[in-house]
Amino acid sequence: MLERFRVWKPLDIEEFFDDLDAAIGSQPPPAVTTGALLGRLRRNLKHLNDITVADDSFPPTAEMTRLVERGAPLLEEHPPAVYRQAVGLARRLAFVTADLIEELIEGRYIKGIE
Repeated sequence: MLERFRVWKPLDIEEFFDDLDAAIGSQPPPAVTTGALLGRLRRNLKHLNDITVADDSFPPTAEMTRLVERGAPLLEEHPPAVYRQAVGLARRLAFVTADLIEELIEGRYIKGIE
């Protein structure tokens, strides 16, 4: 357990927003970085899912549960080899992640950007 604390780093919501912007911003992500972006988006969504269900004392709202369920199949999808399909998956992950972030901030599960 002590090892988990040593490698733990606090949630950096700004990094999440940078990845969201890369996926759903005005320009599609470059092909060479799409694979890495997909990996980060998956980790981000998984992390937020864990926060959502971590404390039985504070059960998730119906909307949070819906978003976790909506994102679950996206976490299981294999990264597409075709660039356009990979960008599509990145955008779907980003939209679910953005919505979940909004719900978690509103519910005070996490802090927004100060």
